[in-house]
Amino acid sequence: MNDVAAHVAAPPSLAARLRAAWDGDIAWSFRHSPVAIVSLAVFAVCVIAALFAPWVAPHNPFDLKTLSLADARLPPGWVEGGKAAFPFGTDDQGRDVFSAIMFGARISLLVGLASVAFAMVVGVGLGLVAGYVGGRIDAFIMRVADVQLSFPAILIALLIDGVARIALPRGAHDQVAVYVLVLAIGLSNWVQYARTVRGSTMVEKSKEYVQAARVIGLAPRAIMTRHLLPNVLGPVLVLATINIATAILTEATLSFLGVGVPPTEPSLGTLIRIGNEFLFSGEWWITIFPGIALVVLVLSINLLGDWLRDALNPKLR
Repeated sequence: MNDVAAHVAAPPSLAARLRAAWDGDIAWSFRHSPVAIVSLAVFAVCVIAALFAPWVAPHNPFDLKTLSLADARLPPGWVEGGKAAFPFGTDDQGRDVFSAIMFGARISLLVGLASVAFAMVVGVGLGLVAGYVGGRIDAFIMRVADVQLSFPAILIALLIDGVARIALPRGAHDQVAVYVLVLAIGLSNWVQYARTVRGSTMVEKSKEYVQAARVIGLAPRAIMTRHLLPNVLGPVLVLATINIATAILTEATLSFLGVGVPPTEPSLGTLIRIGNEFLFSGEWWITIFPGIALVVLVLSINLLGDWLRDALNPKLR
């Protein structure tokens, strides 16, 4: 009898859990969505190329020993005057544009993912507290959110970056530029998570399982983390997926304006800014190819976010 009970109470194996996930609604929706499959494949290629850029890139565009001004402003390899070693051409310093895109995508993805993670932590935490506690705390958090929503996100990011440049010692900003970007973009996007989680929390906290948790004496922190948080994460995940693309675009905009990462560690936005200076002189490839890479990366993330939103919507199943 004990063996039977132990067998019944045993947790499912990893293979069984994977099989259940594969047969689930989200996996079924993904398998039957060609757009989601292609978008994930494109995004995976971008991530792999960015992560393994030091090993798979044809050249190291930031190694001064390998650069030659004789190779500056070469057109793409298939254009007359180009070289096969530089398929996307070179910039004004002789750097391979194709390799520079792979290295630049690392910075863009790092800033995008880290800033969204930071915004999620801040926004979800404040949204849970505002929705569950209510009262003056809720009113204060939401009024701060309303004030921030009255300003464009890019303006808030510029303000935070400007304050950091004043507060930090001269010359130290370039060393912490990535961290400042993550902080600036994260603080400009937390409001969306806070408002979303607050609304879901106010709906969930009146349900029976939350009332039962209160009756057995669970602390409010335990109720929010163990019971409410797992039930309000669905919309947050969709919002985070779409906001990764927004964060990457915000970083590209800041770098294009010259207040992002330093030229020694350029992102896609920095490459576009550098190439924009030579666009009207005929070297179109210096800015066009980084721009295309940015569009492809952001578009793949947006399409994945649209699919995830539909897959998690029970009304569309």
